[in-house]
Amino acid sequence: MPTILLLVASNVFMTIAWYWHLKGGMAKPILLVILISWSIALVEYSLAVPANRLGYASGWSAAQLKIAQEAIALIVFAGFMVLVLGEPLHWRHLAAFACIMAAVGFLFVKP
Repeated sequence: MPTILLLVASNVFMTIAWYWHLKGGMAKPILLVILISWSIALVEYSLAVPANRLGYASGWSAAQLKIAQEAIALIVFAGFMVLVLGEPLHWRHLAAFACIMAAVGFLFVKP
């Protein structure tokens, strides 16, 4: 559970670092945007690295950690896209999410 919580927190910061400037920050100089994003990303890395170490030490494979991170990233990004950027969700977003969830299922099934 700590792995999942850290990955969720990490992805919140990652999404903000990558996309915050799209709403209201487009007029800012790109160098300033990069520096602000790097500062936010530092927090993201400070959460992602322990999440991966804890998960790996708990028996998760690297592939399981990566696919879980991708699934969490999609959930977090979908919320950001709708709530912050005001973009609607379409059926294709849900179809893509279903594909990622299928990948999660495949990697967590015992061989």
